[in-house]
Amino acid sequence: MQRYGRRMRGDDMILISVDDHIAEPASMFDAHVPARWRDRAPRVVTDERGDQQWWYGEVKGRNLGLNAVAGKPPEMYNVNPSHYDEMRPGCFDVHERVRDMSAGGQLAGLNFPNWPGFSGQVLNQGPDRDVNVVMIQAYNDWHIDEWCGAYPDRFIPCGVLPLWDAELAATEVRRLASKGCHAVTFSENPAALNMPSIHSGAWDPLFGACCDEGTVLCCHLGSSSRAASTSPDAPASVGMALSSVMTVYTLGDLMWAEFWGRFPELRFSLTEGDIGWIPYFLQRAEHVQSRHSGWTRHEFPPGKGPRDIFFEHVLVCFIDDRVGVELLGDFNVDNVCWESDFPHSDSTWPNAPERLEVLFADLDDDTVARITHANAMRHYRFDPFAIRPREQCTVAALRAEATDVDTTTRVGRAADETDLAYFKQLSGGKR
Repeated sequence: MQRYGRRMRGDDMILISVDDHIAEPASMFDAHVPARWRDRAPRVVTDERGDQQWWYGEVKGRNLGLNAVAGKPPEMYNVNPSHYDEMRPGCFDVHERVRDMSAGGQLAGLNFPNWPGFSGQVLNQGPDRDVNVVMIQAYNDWHIDEWCGAYPDRFIPCGVLPLWDAELAATEVRRLASKGCHAVTFSENPAALNMPSIHSGAWDPLFGACCDEGTVLCCHLGSSSRAASTSPDAPASVGMALSSVMTVYTLGDLMWAEFWGRFPELRFSLTEGDIGWIPYFLQRAEHVQSRHSGWTRHEFPPGKGPRDIFFEHVLVCFIDDRVGVELLGDFNVDNVCWESDFPHSDSTWPNAPERLEVLFADLDDDTVARITHANAMRHYRFDPFAIRPREQCTVAALRAEATDVDTTTRVGRAADETDLAYFKQLSGGKR
């Protein structure tokens, strides 16, 4: 990677994150589910311990816990189910979210779902598929019209799909595109959710619709409802440290997929898996093609190889990946983006500008601009400058609008043995 002597100041950056999350408010379905289906809508239930949990019929949603710890010190990170009163309002209130974004110097973000699962799998698991469609569309309408619509210069909309039927999913992609949404969640490994694999050909209608509409299929880490594991009695830190392994699997599937010739405009994103590990696996894939193609018989589009597939079709992002930045010469930088991951536990909010200033010290201004905002704007067809003057989009300008925001979260509780116990329960290990 070529090195440069000048450092872009954090205050001058324009930050657009391609991975944030919403701890969806309990009222989100009220205005979007038709009256005849209202009694079947997902709901928040408070249990005897005071914990709040989303349920969709008999299907349990993903809990709040580590998904809503922004502003807390690590010793107050909780894994087990939490309560809306134990998190900062910016996790679930769109107006407070924008204030938090400004306090952290962040212009905009693409927000993934939380309680429905990162690929919307909970909404896909209801027993009545007709009702599932109603709830998926209601989720999307709330997300686009209420959440993103409240501040169209601050949010990139991202939709959920009915993944049990590729034709239905394609129809929803087209409906969402008509509403200005060009990102949808897709599982990092649909076969793990008892759906066809990406190699089956079953997803062709969806892939075709995404090509037609310029929509990116976003594969968020954990969207297969699986996590990396070694032994049942491994310490909790093993799984957390190996979290990117699931994204390694996704990249492997994509590099060797056989549909690229049919869908040359198709794009996937790999979200929250970091990037520092990718150059090795690109090298390994090229080695496999060179040494083993005689018997594997894998066919790429003419003149292409696995590295070309990655460079042309796969978007990646990172939060604070020093190794990845040092290896940017092994990437198509036009496909590399930044993520905040607010309000999750890996987020660098509210100090991302300071971290990025150090991280990008040896990069030229154009490269920094592409990673921090220009790539996201292009891939997701998002133009905040059409609404908000560019000079008001910098870190310094945004922070000047939010000087009254207290970035320390002053509610919640200290982590204790129940958090670790809950993690072990979730991991299914025998301790």
